[in-house]
Amino acid sequence: MATLTTSNNPVDGAQFVVASEVMQKFMGMVERVARHVGTVLIVGETGTGKERIAHAIHEHSLRFNKPFVDINCAALPENLVESELFGYEKGAFSGAETDKPGLFELAHLGTIFLDEIGELDLKVQVKLLRVLDRAPYYRLGGHRKITADVRVIAATNRDLKEEISTGRFRKDLYHRLSHFELCVPPLRERPQDIVALAEHFLPQGGNGLKFVPDALRVLQSYSWPGNVRELQNVVDKIMVSVPGPEIGAVDVRQQLTNAHTADGGPVETTHSDTRLDRLGATIEAQAIEKALDATGGHRGQAAAQLGISRRTLSRKLRVYGLSPVRHGASVALGSLSDEERHHFRAETKVPVLVVTAEDQELTCVAANLSMRGMGVDGLTTVPGYQSGLRVRFRLPDSGAPVELAARLAWAEKNGRAGIAFTEVSPQVRMELERWLYQKMEEEGWTNQPEEPVQCAD
Repeated sequence: MATLTTSNNPVDGAQFVVASEVMQKFMGMVERVARHVGTVLIVGETGTGKERIAHAIHEHSLRFNKPFVDINCAALPENLVESELFGYEKGAFSGAETDKPGLFELAHLGTIFLDEIGELDLKVQVKLLRVLDRAPYYRLGGHRKITADVRVIAATNRDLKEEISTGRFRKDLYHRLSHFELCVPPLRERPQDIVALAEHFLPQGGNGLKFVPDALRVLQSYSWPGNVRELQNVVDKIMVSVPGPEIGAVDVRQQLTNAHTADGGPVETTHSDTRLDRLGATIEAQAIEKALDATGGHRGQAAAQLGISRRTLSRKLRVYGLSPVRHGASVALGSLSDEERHHFRAETKVPVLVVTAEDQELTCVAANLSMRGMGVDGLTTVPGYQSGLRVRFRLPDSGAPVELAARLAWAEKNGRAGIAFTEVSPQVRMELERWLYQKMEEEGWTNQPEEPVQCAD
């Protein structure tokens, strides 16, 4: 299975251009998600590439050679959502002249991508919840139960916490969709990628143009509310308007001004000479910074202090070029459900001693470690599947000694094997949890989130 973390990685005919450390980490998380089977919720601002990430997960999963079916829930008329997702039988309604399979049926054994999941009507959310629980369903007007084996990936740019609190989105559906939750970092929080992407888009015009350093600095100073999609549009327009061969800072500023004049909005940059730097705006920006400082960068708490919604706060952060990351908050790249945390496996290389029931000592090396067991390499002698084992090793980093009861779960002729833990003392469990949670955080996952991971639209 190909890696996703290279700087220019082809996925479904497109490329991921990754230069920043945070996106290298994020793509590593995408790769982990692709190897698993749980549902995925991708949250992020408009234009961050949520659909392409969904394609990447599918293309690098075990379902890669099966259908990938996508649907934009926001683009469907409300009265057609259910018939599109679940299909209908001939005569189910006026105009239903033939049977039509739903998108879940078409995605059988593959992946279905539900973009803009937050737009679904509550009645459809209930039916979707049943399908996610693998319950058979009926087509509209049908009498035959349908069962579809699909992996569901959903995406949204909505504030799901707010949607749940106001009753517009079901909390149980959110938890069912988010075995893995990925939060795509907005472009303004990864300036290295702005340069890499701009230079990647430029040669596609085939006109030999080149950004001068000052032009790249202007691109990096802009807040990019439309993210990667907006950046590509701006670069495309620059290629048409600039005779070349060099693109200067004035050219970039002119294109940004033209784009936002057409939209009826101001140019948003993080420079102090931005048009928004009026007295009232300055006072408001300072109040937001003060609230973020007081809450350690927690958007929900800062919004409550300011008396505004999270969505409004997110919009103002974009306008003023602010980021909660600068105020002590860690970058939230994703979260795991309780089940996925329990199954989380961290790669490692640590010597292991396996003692059989007959006191035979076998040496091997742990390749990965979880709360439930470990995968090992170099197990040249295979113990019996029914015999009890004692496993001894030291935790990486801390060197804490670990000893626990286990059994052989599976074995291959090349010395690879899986060992399942059968008895873990409270002290060992605590040490394992501490080490695994540390590995989760290093990888970019948050543990036991108090609320859904949020990215503003």
